[in-house]
Amino acid sequence: MHEKDVKFLEDAFKKYYFEHFDLIHTPKNPEMREFGYQKFNSGMNRHISLKSDKELHLMLMKNIPSDVYCSNAKYSFPNLPMAEKDWQNADLIFDIDAKDLHLPCRVSHTTKKCSICSSVFSNTDSCPQCNSTKFETTSLLCNECILGAKKEVTKLISILTTDLGIYSENIIVYYSGNEGFHIHASVPEYEKLDSRHRAELVDYLTFRGAIPETFGARTNFTKSTFPDLDDRGWLGRVSRAVFNSKSNKQKISKQIISDGYFSFKKKIESLQQEIGVKIDPNVTIDVHRIFRLGGTINSKSGLTKMRCTDISKFNPGLDACFIDESDVTVEANCPVSFKLKNKKFGPYQKERITIPKYAAVYLLCKGCASVV
Repeated sequence: MHEKDVKFLEDAFKKYYFEHFDLIHTPKNPEMREFGYQKFNSGMNRHISLKSDKELHLMLMKNIPSDVYCSNAKYSFPNLPMAEKDWQNADLIFDIDAKDLHLPCRVSHTTKKCSICSSVFSNTDSCPQCNSTKFETTSLLCNECILGAKKEVTKLISILTTDLGIYSENIIVYYSGNEGFHIHASVPEYEKLDSRHRAELVDYLTFRGAIPETFGARTNFTKSTFPDLDDRGWLGRVSRAVFNSKSNKQKISKQIISDGYFSFKKKIESLQQEIGVKIDPNVTIDVHRIFRLGGTINSKSGLTKMRCTDISKFNPGLDACFIDESDVTVEANCPVSFKLKNKKFGPYQKERITIPKYAAVYLLCKGCASVV
């Protein structure tokens, strides 16, 4: 990123942090957490120990980071190297990202930046300027993608509460600041789980590794009896997905038995994409991960990681956009449109435009503009 663009973003981020300290807080037991941050055009600074909001706010103003992180784990010595930290436990966190849903709309809001000549384009597999097939892709905010991610969040919360007995008041949902959501489940008995046990939990939530025998298949397949639609947990979910209604069950059961065991096994496996929760397994399994801190800005977008009290009504382009509206002139090259604060911007084809600062920050963070 050009130096003038870095300076512009740092000024915008510093102003945000100065005006919105009320949104940024250390989590529980901050003295046991590892904090970290990145600066624009720089690497990660980790193994930082902070004990209060005041120390956190001082770090933000002193360093003007592009991104701020905090560990899910709690340690006896968080500022020491990883091998010496003395891990105690870790929060249970899930990450749902729209890019993992592979929705058909993505092609319409994804830009590509050529690695050779830096041209920005979309809808083609090679650069229109130099024909290079080497490029970086960036996705812009899309309502359909956010709706898809919200559905996965709702699905996850349903399983956490009904199957695992986690109270809804112990589940906190954050918009990640870009294209997804972070779900924090505050449950002491789960915090002691190591990576292996968290991997088993991920398998359960994603419906991975399910076998036909769990859902009624017998050694003599003609004697199989399948679960009822009203059964709890995955038994009921699978039954509802297979039979759709109680009136269909007898007829479809006969067809399943007629098709045979391996056809039923294939059907069970195919249901993973339909009824399993699409979470990033690595995020949940990693007990040493550092996560974006709530209330801080995501440098991939200029939007804020925000707590969602009502996810159904949450609008990222409005509710997580805190940069001010002062006019800024930029050279924009963004072949797709996007909406922020209920205003539409773009597409732009290598043109000089004057737009609100929040939109300019968004375009710069997406690599689709430069300040004039």
